[in-house]
Amino acid sequence: MSLLPTVEHETAANPTHSIIWLHGLGADGNDFAPIVPELVAKDWPALRFVFPHAPVQPVTINGGVPMRAWYDIHGFDARAPQDEAGIRVSIAAVEALIARENARGVADENIFLVGFSQGGAIVLSAGLRHPRKLAGIVALSTYVPISSLLAAERHLANGATPIFWGHGSADPVVLYQRGVDSRDLLLSLGYTVDWHSYPMPHSVCAQEIADLRQWLGARLA
Repeated sequence: MSLLPTVEHETAANPTHSIIWLHGLGADGNDFAPIVPELVAKDWPALRFVFPHAPVQPVTINGGVPMRAWYDIHGFDARAPQDEAGIRVSIAAVEALIARENARGVADENIFLVGFSQGGAIVLSAGLRHPRKLAGIVALSTYVPISSLLAAERHLANGATPIFWGHGSADPVVLYQRGVDSRDLLLSLGYTVDWHSYPMPHSVCAQEIADLRQWLGARLA
């Protein structure tokens, strides 16, 4: 498949590690790029941040208005119909981005997948199905989509991959309980989830970035 357009930032020449970071519904690849300076420590190895733009498509919950989205959303309730076909297209798009990092000299075990909201749903879906071990998965204010299929479709290569999960206790979009339920599903399947709760709505906060910096640093040492 054709590669998604991306915003990229390298912290130094010849990156040995990559962080592929997916934005949320209606945003684009520029959304999280400003976080890089406050996230990265000077003693980390050279990193390439890859911030892809999701395709523009109609989103049902927003009245069918076209916007950047990783898949269609019919409702934020866990019982709402899910766009399985769209989710699988985005999983394939992430696989293509991983393959490009491989071609640029970065091994799977040095690639982190990060995503916020819809983007987080996709990195969880893609990362846990990926056939080679990744460095880590970061899920921010999100949930596991098509969750009933995960047990059968997951790949054991990432059964022990570390997962950082941050969620706002006052999130009105992806409700806190939905995040907790998704976390508990992963725990029941044997995954290790480093769970962080913050007194915030559907967003990120300074403490979350600080915690993520520490978590990444421990895996980049």
